[in-house]
Amino acid sequence: MAFYSSGVEYGIHSLMCLVDSKGDGREMSVREIAELQNVPYDYLAKIFTKLSKAQLVESTEGKGGGFRLAKPADQITVLDIVAAIDGEKSIFDCKEIRQRMAIFDEPAPAWACEGVCGVRHVMQVAQQRMEDALAQHTVLDLARRMFRKAPEALPIQIEEWIGRRRSDA
Repeated sequence: MAFYSSGVEYGIHSLMCLVDSKGDGREMSVREIAELQNVPYDYLAKIFTKLSKAQLVESTEGKGGGFRLAKPADQITVLDIVAAIDGEKSIFDCKEIRQRMAIFDEPAPAWACEGVCGVRHVMQVAQQRMEDALAQHTVLDLARRMFRKAPEALPIQIEEWIGRRRSDA
């Protein structure tokens, strides 16, 4: 079972679509993004509602309007996107099992209850490290990584695809 929803993956890839090969922002409609990535439009529209509420994207008006990044791509982290789509998630929910041993009388002895549970501490450290790692990567980092490994023709193909899509509309 995945920890984060598929919406997080859709959201990250969608925000990468809003960055061109030079690192500049571009405007695209949710429908264009959905069609370019071959993902469900209705689901992506719900994700963009969340991204908009989190002020990661902003809507644009007029023909060819849609969405653009609300701030530079190097200022939007993967953690920002995760939080916008899935909210804050904890990887662990401590049930204080350390206090429930069958050999304890009611209530459990003080030594079993004092301080932070060692298991909880380890899981909190893991949570923090995961969030730190997600905060180190931006939309711009991911877009640049994608364009570096792609053939040189990819940016041109994307621009031509958007142009054809808009001329057909």
